[in-house]
Amino acid sequence: MADLAALTQALVAGDQAEVINLVQRALTQGLNAHAILNEGLIRGMDQVGAKMEEGEMFIPEVLQRAHIMSSALEVLKPHLGEGSAAFNGKVVFGTVKGDLHDIGKNLVILMMRSSGFNVVDLGVDVTAQAFVEAAKKHGADIVALSALLTTTMAVMDKTVAALKAEGLKDRVKVIIGGAPVSQKFADQIGADGYAADAGSACKLAKSLLS
Repeated sequence: MADLAALTQALVAGDQAEVINLVQRALTQGLNAHAILNEGLIRGMDQVGAKMEEGEMFIPEVLQRAHIMSSALEVLKPHLGEGSAAFNGKVVFGTVKGDLHDIGKNLVILMMRSSGFNVVDLGVDVTAQAFVEAAKKHGADIVALSALLTTTMAVMDKTVAALKAEGLKDRVKVIIGGAPVSQKFADQIGADGYAADAGSACKLAKSLLS
């Protein structure tokens, strides 16, 4: 039968041809598509995230693995069924009002999607109210806030307050990230967690929903 450990290893190694080959072979052998996704591919992206967190893998390598993951998902999609990508929860993600930086946000989103999250990207310069409306509209489990400027950190505080005011904070987790923020700041504004990089953001999101 198909070796899902080998699939995981091929993804971590960045061998696109082997990943696609192993996915197709597993499908041909009748393996459940969700098992291939969860036990082969997502397990691989979890390892990639851990290696990034530990400084063993860097952004260009992570992006390449995420691209391979996307290619493998295209092969799997017809076999997964409707709505299967949402099994790890729904995340509404944006860079806060006054801040136009999006490289870090985009990398985290790529990693989250590769790890099975359904992510709604609100883009940059997002107001507190826009986060609230999106959380309602999409039934978010997590609202993720990014800021790269110290001058925009206050918008994170406003967003948490706005979610509380709308009665959403009890069911929606808030995570923050970006160069000027920290776990101390997350605690200060009542956020549920802080992540320093894409790998730890995925791990944090999973832990909050487990």
